[in-house]
Amino acid sequence: MELETLSLDVTDGIARVTLTRGSELNTMNEAFWREMREVFARIEADPAVRAVLLASTGRHFTAGLDLKWAAAGGALGGGAGDEGRRRLRFRRHVKELQDSFTAIDDCKVPVIAVIQGGCIGGGVDLASACDIRIGTADCFFTIQEINIGIVADVGTLQRLPYLLPQGLVRELAFTGRRFPAAEAVRYGFLNSVHDSHAAALAAGEAIAREIAQKSPVAVQGTKAVLNRGRDQTIAEGLDYVAVWNAAYLAGEDLAEAMAAQMQKRPASFKDVA
Repeated sequence: MELETLSLDVTDGIARVTLTRGSELNTMNEAFWREMREVFARIEADPAVRAVLLASTGRHFTAGLDLKWAAAGGALGGGAGDEGRRRLRFRRHVKELQDSFTAIDDCKVPVIAVIQGGCIGGGVDLASACDIRIGTADCFFTIQEINIGIVADVGTLQRLPYLLPQGLVRELAFTGRRFPAAEAVRYGFLNSVHDSHAAALAAGEAIAREIAQKSPVAVQGTKAVLNRGRDQTIAEGLDYVAVWNAAYLAGEDLAEAMAAQMQKRPASFKDVA
């Protein structure tokens, strides 16, 4: 299927996903939500992918929800039928939107977001689902939902508390104020900040290339263990990683990695089938 709001290119083990509606501030219309799920399903099925670089075009990373689509009823459900059935349809609709970003969080490999300009509303949900965030000096984040009378419902309120202090999360969520790059990097929400979009993209590319050189079995295992740890006690997390390594450490990647270290050469790892 031809993509309308995104592009996908896979080269040298890196999947480059780009928001392509820069002239429309990369607002999230009906096609965007569907295509995000589709693109990450393709990535999941591609054994060559070892890292994902998620970027955007234009002045802003994304202005969030497409208000034209929302005003036409696309984001709020609706339709005929009694109120109970309409509410059930709406819940199902919200779950589909949530799945678009859960696909990023659950992606088998690390996802690196490169953010320029505004990252507003749904953009914060999107950025929060990524593993690593690189920004431009002029980028900023806004939990816009509170400003239009909505409770953010596609991931920000669930993921941001794992990335920022509780008091700050609550301030940003209750006020909808701008969270600028200088503050975001100070609190660790951004891994680094760069003077231009091109420099930020280069930094993201460098991290993606470094990850792509590691054992894909170890990288995927590390992400799985980190994600599982959010919902576990320390003891449960330790048990999970012990079982994971017992299952997967016996492969050939460990021997190759150790040999490469001793021989002072780049390691070479096969794709995960």
